[in-house]
Amino acid sequence: MVTAAQQTASAPDAARTFPKGFLWGSATASYQIEGAAAEDGRTPSIWDTYARTPGRVRNGDTGDTATDHYHRRGEDVALMAELGLGAYRFSLAWPRIQPTGRGPAVQKGLDFYRRLVDDLLDKGIQPVATLYHWDLPQEVEDAGGWPERATAERFAEYAALAADALGDRVKTWTTLNEPWCSAFLGYGSGVHAPGRTDPVAALRAAHHLNLAHGLAVQALRDRIPADAECSVTLNIHQVRSLTADDAGTDAVRRIDALANRVFTGPMLQGAYPEDLFKDTAELTDWSFVRDGDLRQIHQPLDFLGVNYYTPTVVSATDGSGIHTSDGHGKSAHSPWPGADKVAFHQPPGDTTAMGWAVDPTGLYDLLRRLAADFPRLPLYITENGAAFDDYADPSGQVNDPDRIAYLRGHLAAVHQAIADGADVRGYFLWSLLDNFEWAHGYSKRFGAVYVDYPTGTRIPKASARWYAEVVRSGVLPGA
Repeated sequence: MVTAAQQTASAPDAARTFPKGFLWGSATASYQIEGAAAEDGRTPSIWDTYARTPGRVRNGDTGDTATDHYHRRGEDVALMAELGLGAYRFSLAWPRIQPTGRGPAVQKGLDFYRRLVDDLLDKGIQPVATLYHWDLPQEVEDAGGWPERATAERFAEYAALAADALGDRVKTWTTLNEPWCSAFLGYGSGVHAPGRTDPVAALRAAHHLNLAHGLAVQALRDRIPADAECSVTLNIHQVRSLTADDAGTDAVRRIDALANRVFTGPMLQGAYPEDLFKDTAELTDWSFVRDGDLRQIHQPLDFLGVNYYTPTVVSATDGSGIHTSDGHGKSAHSPWPGADKVAFHQPPGDTTAMGWAVDPTGLYDLLRRLAADFPRLPLYITENGAAFDDYADPSGQVNDPDRIAYLRGHLAAVHQAIADGADVRGYFLWSLLDNFEWAHGYSKRFGAVYVDYPTGTRIPKASARWYAEVVRSGVLPGA
């Protein structure tokens, strides 16, 4: 039997019209684009510290300047308007607003975001604010970071400061971006800031990120208008088995618990999955989950943000080696606590410059699963895109046909999922600009807009023009 996902992948020629009102946007993250790392009261984040540690980031790159969005804000908003974007998803830098992670806000930091929001609204672009995209104030990490309960409580205070300043104009809020990365790459494998490698700390961090989300939603609801929206963005892994046997099925279950249900369980259903507790029992008894925590975490949401790039393929193994070839960076330490007997495999087919398989069927399957599991919760694709080896040709043009093909395939998958019943209401292309790509530094380019780093010059790529036409028409053209 041919599945709908396979039909989507094998029939790229048909034009597809998206529903009226479908929201088209693009996304960025503060540390990746802002620069101005020591201006107007901003203090170091964990990513400033991590990037300045020798050997952590490729070529010793840092986000000190990034794409200089802090000073080129107006130019970048003009680019968004030129592309016809209906929305812009950006993140607030906690150390720019509340440098030590406690106390009153720094008004100069808030002023930058006030001006950004005003610029967006003046251009008819909906601001979508994310409170946390990985730049924890270093002082908060020094006090214990996400493995400590106090960090969740301080995050709620920061959320209140942001809502008080911007809640009259920002109507869409996201608490956390990809807390899996914050917890398991930051505290488990150490390939993200703060670079710690403690599996128990990673599990503790996951819980306190969940708690931070719930407390922040409550702080937001107390301050923003009743018609404003609250959400969270998760990088839900579409996990598939390499083998058609019971061992492969159990490997999928185990990774699904660590990658997905550790967050969707408490956030969306009010409970952690019992199999997660059993899988990690040799590491921790989870006593850091206190009475009342799950009630605090399980807050009503207006939608779920979904980030997708590539599927995850696993199999069972005997546990004799370290198996971390999961696309999240090389480390001698695993980001998968309690999953020593799971191996990760490169999916077949074409890959991006990140080495990630290009597979739109993973996005289709993921959306269908979420629609079945949470049928009353609207979905937005809050990140989807690809890195390729882009360059400006002698005429100053940047042609990126591989990115156009990637976007066409994935948008076709979104369209098919909507046709098959998934309540997907919008799509945010990652990323608006080439930028600092975490441990890869400036070596990977995800942007629809090319950035010449020495000069800061912006050049819309061919994919930006292609995407602008999709945004304008609401129609995905055939190949």
